[in-house]
Amino acid sequence: MDELIRHTGIVLSTSGNMARVEIVQTSACAACKARTMCMSSESQQKVMDAVMLEPMNVGDHVEVQVRERLAWKAILLAYIMPFLVMMAVIAVLDMATDWSEAIIGTLSLCAIALYYIGLGIFKHRLQTQFTFTARKL
Repeated sequence: MDELIRHTGIVLSTSGNMARVEIVQTSACAACKARTMCMSSESQQKVMDAVMLEPMNVGDHVEVQVRERLAWKAILLAYIMPFLVMMAVIAVLDMATDWSEAIIGTLSLCAIALYYIGLGIFKHRLQTQFTFTARKL
């Protein structure tokens, strides 16, 4: 069965079956008892939209969940695919042309930019696949 990634948060607002939830994402250092002396603690507040599995009110404490499989898919789309695009453009242009490395490098960065623009164009389609769910604690 697919594992779930869970974070706790607070409902900021609701609209229909969607809830806007604020979660506090902490690094391992932020949970450490010695963080005040170390000065390397990090925590970030993030706001996300989640599908409500049950009726909720503003201020309710909830658990936001997403399938681990979707997290891996997000890593693939955000980090691995752009790297592969860049490396493919560099390899093809290096073998097929006698252009300088600066031109090939610039074109590979442009290819990555086009890749991210393409992701932006299909943003709504991706949002239907990447859904967070919220349930009361």
